[in-house]
Amino acid sequence: MLMSRRQSLLPLLAGSCLGWAVPSARAGSQVEEPLADSVRTALSSAVLQQGAPVPEFADTAARLVYLRWLGAMSDRLWHKKPDWLVRKEFLQTVWYESRRAGLDTSLVLGLIQVESNFRKFAVSSVGARGYMQVMPFWTRVIGDGDAGKLFHLQTNLRFGCVILRHYLDREQGDVYMALGRYNGSRGKPQYPNAVFGAQRNWVYSDAPNKA
Repeated sequence: MLMSRRQSLLPLLAGSCLGWAVPSARAGSQVEEPLADSVRTALSSAVLQQGAPVPEFADTAARLVYLRWLGAMSDRLWHKKPDWLVRKEFLQTVWYESRRAGLDTSLVLGLIQVESNFRKFAVSSVGARGYMQVMPFWTRVIGDGDAGKLFHLQTNLRFGCVILRHYLDREQGDVYMALGRYNGSRGKPQYPNAVFGAQRNWVYSDAPNKA
C-alpha cells in the first residue's frame, strides 16, 4: 500500500521489537457520523460475511512466504502472547482480515500495538473495545447490535479493518488522515505518528537474511 509522503518526515517513535512499549487502550475514539444507505449496506455486508480466517494461497511459494512471515512475527510477539497457539491464531487472523480489507498488515499490527498493546479485552476510557478498540456504536450501525462480540478475535479485527478501510476510502488513500479519523483526531499528528512508529516493529521483508 502506498503511504502518504508525510510519513517520510515522521520521527522514529518505536524502538527495537524487544524494547517497544506503548500505553494500553490509549486511542480508539471513532466518531459516529451519518452514513449513506449504500455505504452502510456495503460496510454491513463486509462485516457480516462468514468465513474462517484461514489463508489460501495460489501456490507453494506464496504459502512459504506466509509461513516465513508467521515465524518472524511470532518471534516478535512472543513476549506479549507466550502461548504459541494463541499467538498463531492471532497472527493468522490479522493476516487474513488485513488482506481481506486491502490493508498493509504491518500497519494493522502497529495500530493494534498503539490501540490496545495486544490486549484482547482492553477497554478505553470512552468505551472502545478489544484489540483494535472499536467503538460499540459500530455494532449498531453496521452489525447486529451486540457490542459484546467486539471481544471476539475475528469479529474485532473484522470491524477494525473494515472501518479503517472505510476511512481510507473517504480520505482517498491518505493513510495519515484515515488514521486520524480512526482515532477521532483527524488532522492532528500525535496518533498517526504513534501508529507509523509502531508499524516499524512489524515491517517484514522476505529478502534473504532479512525480517
